[in-house]
Amino acid sequence: MILLPYTILPVYHNSKPKKHKTEVVDSSNSDTVVTLFAMAGGKRIETYEDFVKVHGLLLTASGLPRSLHYQLFQKLFSETFDGGVHFGIEPSDDGGRQRRLVLTSDFMAKESHVFLVDHAWTFRLSDAYKQLQEVSGLAERMAALMCVDIDLNSDAEETEEVVDRVSQQNGTKMSVLEAVESEIRSAKGNGDGTVRWLELEDLDIDDDTLSSLNLSSRFPGLLALSLCGNKLENVEIVAREVTKFEHLRALWLNKNPVVKKCDDQLADRVLQGLPRLEIYNSHFTAKFGGWALGFCGGVYEKDNPGSVHESDHQLESVSSLDLLNRCIHNLINKAFSPVEFPSLSYLNLRGNPLEQNSVADLLQVLKEFPCLRSLEVDIPGPLGESAIEILESLPKLSELNGVNASKILETGKHVIDSILQPRLPEWTAEEPLADRIISAMWLYLMTYRLADEEKIDETSVWYVMDELGSALRHSDEPNFRVAPFLFMPEGDLASAVSFTLLWPTQNVKNGDECTRDFLFGIGEDKQRSARLSAWFQTPQNYFIKEYAKHCQKQSKSLISPSVHSSATRSLHHTDGSPLRVYTDLPQVEEFLTRSEFVITSEPKDADIVWTSMQVDEDLKKAAGLTDQQYINQFPFEACLVMKHHLAETVQKAHGSPEWLQPTYNLETHLSQLIGDYYVRKRDGLNNLWILKPWNMARTIDTSVTDNLSAIIRLMETGPKICQKYIEHPALFNRKKFDLRYIVLVRSLNPLEIFLSDVYWVRLANNPYTLEKHSFFEYETHFTVMNYRGKFSHKNTPEFVTEFEQEHQVKWSEINLRVRKMIRSVFEGAAVVHPEMHSPRSRAIYGVDVMLDSSFQPKLLEVTYCPDCTRACKYDIVGEGGVIKGRDFFNDVFGCLFLNETTHVSPL
Repeated sequence: MILLPYTILPVYHNSKPKKHKTEVVDSSNSDTVVTLFAMAGGKRIETYEDFVKVHGLLLTASGLPRSLHYQLFQKLFSETFDGGVHFGIEPSDDGGRQRRLVLTSDFMAKESHVFLVDHAWTFRLSDAYKQLQEVSGLAERMAALMCVDIDLNSDAEETEEVVDRVSQQNGTKMSVLEAVESEIRSAKGNGDGTVRWLELEDLDIDDDTLSSLNLSSRFPGLLALSLCGNKLENVEIVAREVTKFEHLRALWLNKNPVVKKCDDQLADRVLQGLPRLEIYNSHFTAKFGGWALGFCGGVYEKDNPGSVHESDHQLESVSSLDLLNRCIHNLINKAFSPVEFPSLSYLNLRGNPLEQNSVADLLQVLKEFPCLRSLEVDIPGPLGESAIEILESLPKLSELNGVNASKILETGKHVIDSILQPRLPEWTAEEPLADRIISAMWLYLMTYRLADEEKIDETSVWYVMDELGSALRHSDEPNFRVAPFLFMPEGDLASAVSFTLLWPTQNVKNGDECTRDFLFGIGEDKQRSARLSAWFQTPQNYFIKEYAKHCQKQSKSLISPSVHSSATRSLHHTDGSPLRVYTDLPQVEEFLTRSEFVITSEPKDADIVWTSMQVDEDLKKAAGLTDQQYINQFPFEACLVMKHHLAETVQKAHGSPEWLQPTYNLETHLSQLIGDYYVRKRDGLNNLWILKPWNMARTIDTSVTDNLSAIIRLMETGPKICQKYIEHPALFNRKKFDLRYIVLVRSLNPLEIFLSDVYWVRLANNPYTLEKHSFFEYETHFTVMNYRGKFSHKNTPEFVTEFEQEHQVKWSEINLRVRKMIRSVFEGAAVVHPEMHSPRSRAIYGVDVMLDSSFQPKLLEVTYCPDCTRACKYDIVGEGGVIKGRDFFNDVFGCLFLNETTHVSPL
């Protein structure tokens, strides 16, 4: 068995099982790393013993209890899909925008059943949009499965219009005067005839109608007035009429045009004219007191509006007080006290800034409530950044944010929440189904990677479980578990069919919701809480604060490199014999033709080892290498050539230079990335990001997205960085491009680096666009066409001339900026990682650069042992003459080992 961060599975497409001569390596929300290989030369499975023999490793990897193995065998061979007998799918409590799975059987014991779940859609990411458009019925099925086949806004508006039209036709819609008379009759029937609570909502009241009603004369003792959903527009008229109620405690003008257009102006007039107002448009005013608190505590309502006089002692019985999103700035006043609320046991302070109170003062006030046992509050927020510190300050609490206090203290979690709202997809009525699905699918997808006996596929496969499997929602304490499974009825990979297995991990009774852990096996050491943001609305303020701390740390870690250049000595044998070179690179072997060098087939006999392999101690020992030989790599060069280390090196050395896009290592800085995302969304900035694997070239497993759920879920296909996408690059003939430069490094201490005169442009094939569907088009957003897509070479001098003409710029000025940036990169590495220096190392690196629309260089990546096929294949014809491709490695070796500067320039 070989250990990898995935489990094995097969693939079929568009819900139809398909034999595939591959294995599947699965990484769907599991921290387990297992690769399973089928028996070579297998035979058809006829008995349970055969089944176990072929699938033993897979069964172990799945986690399916041994007691269910025989039941699984029976269901696979009989093709029994009996989930519908035991489960039901029903809408959740969010307007039908999610579904949930419930048990319809009377009872299901722990580990008593196993069910087969089919796969409804299987695809590679680059093919997703195309399949949705071209495969008949696929978009409709996925839209229904993901609950994006309804138009929420248009449906609501249409329904309202229909109701109004029918009401008018039937004469059933109540007029304003009828509503007023109805309120008066109701007040007379229920009490002294005084109306203190008046609701005139959705009655099409306009400014003239409001003036003519003369409500203040009819209802002088009014305490609460709601005019929601009308057609009020004039600030002067509305303010004049409502401020006539001298006893008014609550006023609701929500959903009126005047609020949308002139909210601040109207609020100022209303609050000045109503000094006793405690609630305005659902928010507490600065004058809030016992009435507003009593309203939120369920004491004051239409049937019990209270009195115009002060406290009537009804608050003493309040045990639960929900102050969610009341926009309270100062909580500490006479009304909010244990004297007024001696029985208070539950308090919800979420969504209130409370910035006028210190943490210490708030904690002191809360500590004085004798019965307070349950508290809900934003963390981080007005009570600090740590749940543990809050509990230590309020030791009487038994529950914080819906989580048992002892459990919080036991787990040591500082940010906790038990009632996270689901992250539901958003769309407009005009948005095509395919676009809606692309946004919503990240809430449902699982992933695996194909493999055979020789290699693992470089591109991951994603799949959606069928309607039953997709209805399983998340729980930190699930009662079911799922695992992918590869069934090989013929005993070999050619017959492989994939399923998802489902089985109960707890006792479940009729009507219980069936749940699974979306992040099974992933704990806080793998950023579990932050990764839940893919499916839930996690506390934004926590992530924004983490981002702020990250920015502050970067600004403080600025290093000013002071690296000086000098010359190293050239290499030569005292007897004048050529330097022996061992290489495994065909280009070096073919084109290194200078008489000063000779190729040898034995690494141990070489003066210079020029290899594409990682030279570590094991390789040195195996090949007989010594410390006296020159190697074409520097120690710890990973600080440059692995993308997450490169970003870290630059940030340590230079902070946040303009030439490096904001970059996050998702394995360690997911929270900071989420904070950056939220800040950009809040400020209306572009939120397009590119995800790149740590250590893979040629844009393998690289994605472009503006979807936060997608960013987090894409972590499942391997370690990545997330980098701000250059959404406005410089273009060449309307197409995206980047540049590959070759840097020659003789020494890092002293720093001695050169830039080859040979560099080349890499062009995308399609015109550049930011249309969402284009993010899946490789030939629009990526430029490496050597290995996929249509390759076209552009001679560098021709490109420079045409680019200068197209944009009216001087390439020489751009080139100076590029040179300065590349120098800074290697200076930073030399300062931050002095352990890189080795007197026996000489190397070349590829540096990929993009220009933004202001023609400023942006660093993309640095590559070890770069592919120099173009450098060797194409001659460069320019004003300075011809640089022969066949001489490229002659010039490289001449610079690195003979101290020459032919066709290179020092940086």
